[in-house]
Amino acid sequence: MGVLIEPNIKVSCKNAKSMSSKLFVSRFFDLDHYEHSALFDRADPLWSALELLEEHLRSFPHLGQLNGTISPQAYLEQPETIYIAPGCQIEAGAFIRGPCILGEGCVVRAHAYIRGFLVAGRGCLIGHGTEVKNSILLNDVHLAHFNYLGDSILGNGVNLGAGAKCANFRLDGGMVQLRIDGQKVNSGMRKLGAILGDGVQVGCNAVLSPGTVLGARSTVEPTLHVVGVYGEGARLTAKGGR
Repeated sequence: MGVLIEPNIKVSCKNAKSMSSKLFVSRFFDLDHYEHSALFDRADPLWSALELLEEHLRSFPHLGQLNGTISPQAYLEQPETIYIAPGCQIEAGAFIRGPCILGEGCVVRAHAYIRGFLVAGRGCLIGHGTEVKNSILLNDVHLAHFNYLGDSILGNGVNLGAGAKCANFRLDGGMVQLRIDGQKVNSGMRKLGAILGDGVQVGCNAVLSPGTVLGARSTVEPTLHVVGVYGEGARLTAKGGR
């Protein structure tokens, strides 16, 4: 399994199959119940779905419809470019900039910061102190406490523990690269965060470096610094840990 591993990380993985240089959508996400699955119709490579975000958002027919329960103390910038589905709850102090789509039953808690270009499926939670921009969330994603998510794709049921961050920009400002099957792959993007498959669980205060890819049902222990591409079911722990 071609991975670039941080020296202090131990990896165990039940699935020993190699990661193909083509990161097939079906290996990461179940799109059967995702309203915005069209984002992935032309997603080759997988992260190119992020380049389709603006087109998808601008063409969404229900922009400007603000349903659910929205606190009068929430701030919506460019509300004509925002869609809030029925059943959503937007708490006092939340900041939402369009364009943005929030699916049915999403919760945006006090002092969350949505910086625009977000598509969120149903049942997502964006919590206190969390900042999100230019990202795709499938269904039931939880970013509950003090998270940063930029230029990323998170699958169904992904959970980021408190303080976990998905960095999206290299310190040298260069193009984000991924190492797949022993070869460097240039993403062609200066900003690229994480791609996390369905059911990935990331522990508190972990940091995922730009271009980190975790296959479905992978787990990351708290406080780790993660960089690289990992297959489905990977368990990332500190060396010397269980």
